[in-house]
Formats: sequence, C-alpha cells, structure tokens
Amino acid sequence: MSDSGNDAAGTSRRSKVQRLIDQYELGDYGAQLERAWTAGEDRRSLRQLADEFNVRILATKLVDAGAEPLEGEATNMYRLLTEDDVSSGVRRQTEARLEQHGLDPATVREEFVSHTSIHTYLTKWRDASPPTDDADRGPTVRDRINRLETRLTAVAEQGIDSLENAGEVRVGDMDVIVETRAHCRGCGRRYRVGELLERGGCHCGPA
Repeated sequence: MSDSGNDAAGTSRRSKVQRLIDQYELGDYGAQLERAWTAGEDRRSLRQLADEFNVRILATKLVDAGAEPLEGEATNMYRLLTEDDVSSGVRRQTEARLEQHGLDPATVREEFVSHTSIHTYLTKWRDASPPTDDADRGPTVRDRINRLETRLTAVAEQGIDSLENAGEVRVGDMDVIVETRAHCRGCGRRYRVGELLERGGCHCGPA
C-alpha cells in the first residue's frame, strides 16, 4: 500500500520515515522496507531496518554535501555516532568530519529514526503486516533465552566448584543467578527480557 492517500492530507501528517524518503528522493525505499520486513525467513527486524534506513540517510546527506564516502564509511560513521561503547574522543572526531562537510551533527542525529518509527510507518502508513508466524515467536524466544540462562548457570556453578576444589577460591553456600536484561535507550528503563516480551515492549513511545 502506498502513502499517496496519506500524503494528500499534507506534509504535517506524514510519518517521519515518509517525510525523509521524500526529502532525500529515495524513490520506492518504502516498498523496499515493506518487502524486507515481510520476507518470511529472510525478513529483517525493525531494528535492522531502522539502522539500514539511517545509514542510507547519512550516506545521502554526505553525498549531497559534496563528500564521496567510501563503501562502508557511512555505516561506520553511523555506528560511531550512535553506539554506547564509542569513546567521547572518537565520537567527537566523527562529528568533526561531518562539520568539515557543512553538516551539523545534532541535525544529523535528529533525522535518525527509531525502530518504533519504522514499525509505525509500515503498519499505519503502508498497512503492512509481518508474517503470521510472528505471533508464535515470543514464546520461542523466551524458551531459547531460558535455556541459555540455565546452561550458563550450570557452567558457572561447575566452574566455581572446580576452582573451590582446587583451592583457588573460597566460597560459602552460594547460588549463581543469571539474568538477561534489556536496557531501553529511549527512557532508561531496564527489564528482564522475559518481562519485556510479556509486556509487549517498553511502550515508552518513539524516540
């Protein structure tokens, strides 16, 4: 389903994703997003699609500014601008490279979209639906995580027992607890992954 009907209602009512597609003349990129999200076994997640979309926007901005980014350069710059494990010095160097081409780093970041924005665009503006087997994925993911946590708990307990028997550590009556947690960058909340899946997400709204 195209966005033409929604576009007729005016620019102010368009989704951020569609506005950027139009602004940077990305053609049928919306249809590409829809196909990638509904492509069965080969489908990509909303987070992957958001990252790919943001890299595309960044690469387009660099080209429009007269830069000639090498293959993979926009992807690396995007990572350096957004990942939490990047040092402040490296991030500042990346921002300086943007400024050299007349691009404001703050404006660049403001145009990046969240996976929530991609979901809203695909479901409400393109009327797209993920494959029907998605409804069954939650329990499968929870079971897989639970199995991994149980396995890691057993490995840790065995390792501690082995070290204690060798006299390398001294422990009392101790239980090993393994919890996989998810941290929402948007609102700062932390959840056990099982809790997050049961809630249906964080619900803090699009970034």
